[in-house]
Amino acid sequence: MAGRVPGESVVERANRRDESPATFEESRRLIAAASRFMPGGVSSNFRLGMVPTPLVFERAEGPYLYDADGNRLIDYYLGMGPMILGHNPEAVRRAVAEQLERGLLYGGQSRLEAEAAELFCAMVPCAEKLRFASSGSEAVQAALRLARAATGRKTIVKFEGHYHGWFDSVLVSVAATPDKAGDRAHPNRLPGSAGQDETAWGNVDVLSWNDLPAVEARLAAGDVAAVIMEPAMCNAGAIIPDAGYLQGVRDACTRTGTVLIFDEVITGFRVAPGGVQQLLGVTPDLATFGKCLANGFPVAAVAGRAALMDLFVTGGAVHGGTYNSQPVAMAATLATLRALADGRVIKAIEPRGRRLMDGIAATLAAARIPAVVTGFPQIFHVAFGLTAPARDYRDLMRIDRPRYVKFCGELLKRRVRVLERGAWFLSATHDDLIIDETLAAVAQAAAEV
Repeated sequence: MAGRVPGESVVERANRRDESPATFEESRRLIAAASRFMPGGVSSNFRLGMVPTPLVFERAEGPYLYDADGNRLIDYYLGMGPMILGHNPEAVRRAVAEQLERGLLYGGQSRLEAEAAELFCAMVPCAEKLRFASSGSEAVQAALRLARAATGRKTIVKFEGHYHGWFDSVLVSVAATPDKAGDRAHPNRLPGSAGQDETAWGNVDVLSWNDLPAVEARLAAGDVAAVIMEPAMCNAGAIIPDAGYLQGVRDACTRTGTVLIFDEVITGFRVAPGGVQQLLGVTPDLATFGKCLANGFPVAAVAGRAALMDLFVTGGAVHGGTYNSQPVAMAATLATLRALADGRVIKAIEPRGRRLMDGIAATLAAARIPAVVTGFPQIFHVAFGLTAPARDYRDLMRIDRPRYVKFCGELLKRRVRVLERGAWFLSATHDDLIIDETLAAVAQAAAEV
């Protein structure tokens, strides 16, 4: 189906919407063919298991994806979160095109890199200095290395259900099941993958989130290099920290000489220009960023106090990467940060995101489907099976995932694409009519499940 026609009214646009059920046979065929050369036909395990099949796309624009079967889909995946300006925004595309004429990779620095770093540091409270990386997983590894170099300690404390990348050293207790999780007060440490090296995560301790006394007690031993957390839990579910929790952890880290790391790969530049740390007013020592940082380009960063960051120069801590601060990606980064810096784009998403959250909650309640809708207007989570907002990962274990996956499949038939894990990402291009169309699809899908 074609995109918006210049000059058409919203009524005309709505009338052009295809009401026949979407089918995905061409995507299914292409994935099967690609599976001869790529495991599962994909390049990330997080693209497997999609209902009814992983999809193959031809192009994207604004809030829409256009797939191999000719479907135009309203997109709430947004590339798993990065596309806060929408797909293929003109400012980013123009900046990238200009840099393509100048060069792809220098093996050195560019003016764009320094300009982007300066703007980044002006936006993010903790960022006195930063280093660019190519993925959030890499940025986390750099942060952990800095914390250990600064403190001379080895132990890292993380939290059940919090995701910090797929590397062996932190893929621990991310998706625990009730039969293996152990006691809530003393969660079992569980690897997240077959083939994981136990020695890599042997110095990782796991706690339940939103339990300040547990953090204080663990840090009192004086052997913890860093506490790392999603400051608002937005990967497995959308959980806001309890009042005073972040500040309490901040204070405990300060008392014990422990480095506090916020993983803002999802929330950074999405819920506020400076992330959750700006929104909730608690500043970590280090933070990691990705996704919205470059609106679709593979750019991440670790940022924080200058004394810590300078250990890359003076303290023997090594950080590298051939593609870190690649000039074309830096052009996209600078263009994206300029668009987000004053907060107006992020703020403009808020009323539409809130209306969508409220509309989904009301529709599910009317359909007598137990569910809660929580989070931020720019990134929220729909949890089937819950009757109250979750406080930690143990609460999320009660989610009715099979029913929600069926709901996602029904939405996809109606050309609305949402993540099966429950997250909904919004962009600046999800306008009022898009929200109307989505809520209509939600009502139809709810009636089916």
